[in-house]
Amino acid sequence: MSGFDTVWPADSAEFCPHPDALDIFVVGTYKLEQPPPSDGKAGDADSEDPPSTPPPEQKNVQKRRGKCLMFRAQEDDSLYHHMQEIQSIACASSETLCLSLDWSNRRTPTTGLGKLVVSLSDGSLSILEPENGTGLCVVESWHAHDYEPWIAAWDYWDTNVVYSGGDDLKMKGWDVRQGGSAPLFVNKRFEAGVTTIQSHPYMEHTLAVGSYDNTVRLFDTRKPLVPLTQVDVGGGAWRVKWHPSPTRRNDLLVACMHDGFKVVRLDLDAANTSPTLCSSDQPWGVIKRFDKHESLAYGVDWSSAGGKGEDGTLVASCSFYDHTLHLWRA
Repeated sequence: MSGFDTVWPADSAEFCPHPDALDIFVVGTYKLEQPPPSDGKAGDADSEDPPSTPPPEQKNVQKRRGKCLMFRAQEDDSLYHHMQEIQSIACASSETLCLSLDWSNRRTPTTGLGKLVVSLSDGSLSILEPENGTGLCVVESWHAHDYEPWIAAWDYWDTNVVYSGGDDLKMKGWDVRQGGSAPLFVNKRFEAGVTTIQSHPYMEHTLAVGSYDNTVRLFDTRKPLVPLTQVDVGGGAWRVKWHPSPTRRNDLLVACMHDGFKVVRLDLDAANTSPTLCSSDQPWGVIKRFDKHESLAYGVDWSSAGGKGEDGTLVASCSFYDHTLHLWRA
């Protein structure tokens, strides 16, 4: 399909994993409105940087807007969009942005809501849990990073553990039972901000981590300071998503910011449930790329509805300054 105009800059895309709603996905948008500077020139609204917290002196003049658009993908990949708010949860003050969220029950979907971990622009993480069957509420928050924590993610195999990464060039692990009193580990060996983390739904102890430094690193969570391998994806890795099917558990979808969207196939040992790399000179390769976006490649996700053949899984991707959504197959 041709690109769909989301009107406001788009920075996130997520398919619903619930068995009754696999054709539903949402796209998040973000717009920072700025008054013209005193010299009458246009503001720097198109700066090639991700959404961030404005300097303190500008907070009283900047206004942030955002929308969550809901879509249903039809058989011909056409769309409709409509969003009805069912609950609004304040994780922090109105000046604070929610930068990422992750559901705890992605590996084993349930009829319940599960738990949420949310990273916030003030450097904190929040845990939300179901409350009396009426929705979610914040049960725990703690300071996690000195700069924006771009990502927070559950360990899908042990939902007492969450991981976070941020602009302080650190990845951290946390035991939520300890209330953020101290991290389980701190990995300081990154050359740029940590932007994305996802636990593997079919291989225990496997973690994919992306950074502004154009690299996706694969970690064994039992040895989180030294990566098993490093994948040069180019352009900066903003989001990583493991394929939702066990038959393609070696495939990783990456939003590469300045270099489009790519599917990386890792040479993992499929016969082993631990993250073991096969003994090849380069245990990974790019098997698919999508370059129809004309701006920063940010939001991306696989559909869990299956696909037409080995390379037929539906993908939703969106880009920022050209505010465009595409559906394609990989």
